[in-house]
Amino acid sequence: MALNAASHNTPGMKTGPVSGQPPPLADDVKADILSAATDDIEGQNAPGQDGGEKDGGQKEKSKRELDKERAKAEKAAKLAAKQEKQKALQAASQPKQKEKKKEQEKLPPYKEETPKGEKKILKPLDDEYHKAYIPSVVESAWYDWWEKEGFHEPEYAEDGNVKKAGSFVISIPPPNVTGALHIGHALATSLQDAMIRWNRMKGLTVLYVPGCDHAGISTQSVVENMLYNRRNGLTRHDLGREKFVETVWEWKEEYHIKINKVLRRLGGSMDWTREGFTMSPTLSKAVRQTFVQLHDEGLIYRANRLVNWCTKLSTALSNLEVDQKELEGSTKIDVPGYDKKIEFGSIWNFKYQVDGSEETIEVATTRPETMLGDSGVAVHPDDTRYQHLVGKKVKHPFVDRLLPIFADDTVEKDFGTGAVKITPAHDFNDFKRGKQHNLEFINILNDDGTMNENAGPFSGHKRFDVRYTVIAELEKLGLYVGKANNKMSIPLCSKSKDVIEPILKPQWWMHMQPLAEPAIKAVEDGHIKIKPETSEKQYFRWMRTIDDWCLSRQLWWGHQVPAWFVKLKDGPAYDTEADYWVCAQSEEEARERALKKFPGKEFELERDPDCLDTWFSSGLWPFSTLGWPEQTHDLAKLYPTSVLETGWDILFFWVARMIMFGLKMTGKVPFTEVYCHSLIRDSEGRKMSKSLGNVIDPVDIMDGITLDLLTDKLKTGNLASKEIDRATKWQKSAFPDGIDECGADALRFSLINYTTGGGDISFDVKVMRSYRNFCNKIYQATKFVLGNLPADYAPPAKGGITGKESLPERWILHKLNVAAKKVNESLAAREFAQSTQATYNYWLYELCDVYIENSKSIIRDGTEEEKKSAIDTLYTALDGALTMIHPFMPFLTEELWQRLPRRSGDKTRSIVLAAYPEYDASMDDPKSERDYELLLGCSKGIRSLLQEYGVKEDGNAFVQTLNDEAHKTASSESAAIKTLSGKYLGSVSILKPGESVPAGCAVYPVSAAAVVSLELKGKVDPDAEIKKVQPKMAKAADAVKEQERLVGNLAEKVSEEVRQKEQEHLRSLLSEQRAYEESMARFEEMKLQ
Repeated sequence: MALNAASHNTPGMKTGPVSGQPPPLADDVKADILSAATDDIEGQNAPGQDGGEKDGGQKEKSKRELDKERAKAEKAAKLAAKQEKQKALQAASQPKQKEKKKEQEKLPPYKEETPKGEKKILKPLDDEYHKAYIPSVVESAWYDWWEKEGFHEPEYAEDGNVKKAGSFVISIPPPNVTGALHIGHALATSLQDAMIRWNRMKGLTVLYVPGCDHAGISTQSVVENMLYNRRNGLTRHDLGREKFVETVWEWKEEYHIKINKVLRRLGGSMDWTREGFTMSPTLSKAVRQTFVQLHDEGLIYRANRLVNWCTKLSTALSNLEVDQKELEGSTKIDVPGYDKKIEFGSIWNFKYQVDGSEETIEVATTRPETMLGDSGVAVHPDDTRYQHLVGKKVKHPFVDRLLPIFADDTVEKDFGTGAVKITPAHDFNDFKRGKQHNLEFINILNDDGTMNENAGPFSGHKRFDVRYTVIAELEKLGLYVGKANNKMSIPLCSKSKDVIEPILKPQWWMHMQPLAEPAIKAVEDGHIKIKPETSEKQYFRWMRTIDDWCLSRQLWWGHQVPAWFVKLKDGPAYDTEADYWVCAQSEEEARERALKKFPGKEFELERDPDCLDTWFSSGLWPFSTLGWPEQTHDLAKLYPTSVLETGWDILFFWVARMIMFGLKMTGKVPFTEVYCHSLIRDSEGRKMSKSLGNVIDPVDIMDGITLDLLTDKLKTGNLASKEIDRATKWQKSAFPDGIDECGADALRFSLINYTTGGGDISFDVKVMRSYRNFCNKIYQATKFVLGNLPADYAPPAKGGITGKESLPERWILHKLNVAAKKVNESLAAREFAQSTQATYNYWLYELCDVYIENSKSIIRDGTEEEKKSAIDTLYTALDGALTMIHPFMPFLTEELWQRLPRRSGDKTRSIVLAAYPEYDASMDDPKSERDYELLLGCSKGIRSLLQEYGVKEDGNAFVQTLNDEAHKTASSESAAIKTLSGKYLGSVSILKPGESVPAGCAVYPVSAAAVVSLELKGKVDPDAEIKKVQPKMAKAADAVKEQERLVGNLAEKVSEEVRQKEQEHLRSLLSEQRAYEESMARFEEMKLQ
């Protein structure tokens, strides 16, 4: 039923028009209306008055009428009270509306005044752009200065050797020049640069080699599509090879610049003077030398073998570039170049007629179109059904061809019909049988996926169209039997998603087994460590079952194979004999080799038009970027490199090949450690993919972006409208308000903190936002310290312990020392998440929340000596905190560190080159840690009890110490406990071990060393207090059981430090359990009094 919202109000609410209640009347208008109503009783009457005759007197009401009115008024009052109660309940049940923060006026974009490459001009921290942390303001100008000053270049010792501390080198996994970097690149850069900056600050000779990969197939495909779409269907063949390659170089330069800009934006401290590119002159020379040498040694050879052919890209692919799609049964799939979906996952049966007989033999196939290339039928020699047919032939129904029936003991006679059609030129299994039984190899496919002349009447037709027409024609001939579901996998090109066709082609191949064996041994012997362990197992599994590598790619963009076919005047046709190839680093050298191979013969040289697989040049990356094959200074001093940090998904594509090439070409491993990071998935756990539209651009996180602009970016790609709709829906759920500006530092810290060495990462932009807030905390804390340093403040020449520090100072210096130890150990062990957590905990929970807060009163009210000591310690604690977090947050730390005064004699120009905090035994002070944390725990417990029981003045608390050390500490620091407990505490009493607290106290267990209690004033309800304590006591008992189980199950190999920590935690839990039990007992006694 439709209701008029203006006349159906909630009980207790005033009725009014839809738009709300009318405005109240002015007092003078209200008075006039009431006056008129009183004077004119025949018209509108005033409230509380009845209408009547105009000239009549006021009627007196009877007792009965008055009683009735009184009862009515009481009833109305009760109803009004009830309605008010309902309104209150209703309001309480509604979620509280957050008060909207006043929107700050958005500042205009910041204009950096520092000239490019100059040291940044630091502005006052109280101006509009520096009051709070703004990533774009903080991160401006620093990188250009770092680069110009050469801070990222390796620093050698005076004698030209690496520094005494050693060297640390990472070669960047070169991103493809095919487009923008994604969040996975940001993860890799963050991890690599954290290791690089950490080692540089530790005093090593450090090099971070940047560069890009030419990405043969991907780049050529992108540029071809660009030409076709932007230049009215223009193809590479229209341009010709030379002009097309020029076009790709132009395109490469544009995107290369964009990629490098983002890497700089991320803060990657690469040495750009040593940038590599897989098609640079140096790397091209390395490729040619490697190919020629391995060919001369017989490891690279020419052979006419089956290859994985992608008809969409018109090139061969290695097995690693082919994805297997699993099908449970009949499934229709989109295939590039077809308007309708094509059926896969079925098996079709048909019959061949035996030549010269009415008899037929039934065979089956998952690819009906390949029957046009059949050259035999195999049966098992013991299959009695077909023994009489062995040696006979069947007649092909569509081409003039007879197919021999032969016996092969690899045929499964109990599978299907027991007879198998053989297509040696289009099936990897049939290829072997064809060789064994000397069958004819008949190629039926053109490179574009159409049928060639060997397909007879189907010549010129597309392969999957022929799938259906072949079946139709077999039906007409009465040879078709039927089809059934067939569980199978189909090979797809990982780039184009085209269905791969096995095709017979002469190509260049590499024997892998001789290279794999030493590469396996290098890892087994520990010369290379692969982390995590799961990646190492995958490495061994693949290397021990490795196949020969097809090196040829039918491309124009890439390293053209350095091989020439020698066309003798009276010799074989081009590429029909492998012996007529010569390999050389130049055509001149090829001619010399041909003359030596064919002395006195006339010949012409024709170069192989194909290019090498991109991974061939990438496999040489670690040593070719250092100058190999030239014996450069960098190669001599910085090879092998230190760590290869990469995704586990290219462990075989790239990592394994680098190890094999490195050992073969240099005699050394290319690196000593491989760290495989996790893959980043979206917030729904899906792998990030361009086709899903869920790839995240790190620039959008650093700079921020609106939801509308995010959606617009989807429309500029190649997504279908259906995919755009799906991606848009995901964006709205993942980024309903767009993405806030988070900056490079928050992005880096978040990604490193995600890296636990475990499973894949589910990306959530809220995490980035929270670490942006953490950046602001760092910024504001540093501002506070800077604001409290005297104008002429000069920090002590050396940090550390002087002996005059107060307990809080000794505590924070100890915590700095512990954090430095933990971060260094974690980074060395590649426990990245532990390193970020250690820095985060020190900054937030120890420096900011405790020491800075507690130092305020000393700086404000202490003696001059106390103030000086507190400020010196504050400086040391902050300086250490900034340098400690620098590898994770380079921009923010430089911005703030540059504002700190330097110690006497410290000429360090940038935090990039500052010394990293190291563990210092002299600052290790576990006694001060225990003492101060006892104070903090007691004050926290007292504050918690004061709040729980609503005590607002003169609270009376007790600290019940449980050992002599705790009693001594609490007694000497009782004033500090009282101060830290807040203004609502009137007094605090320190009890000796064994002393009891008075009856009627609420309890708060602190640790195994102390329990605090608060005296409850007024009448105490023991039953109510027992109800409060019971669930706490039960929870404590459960925690004790769980901790006892954990301690009992600690493995023998667990360190003594971990064992002691867990046992100490158990003691604290037992103390907590006893405290609640004693509190319960006291309240039970009160009930008996």
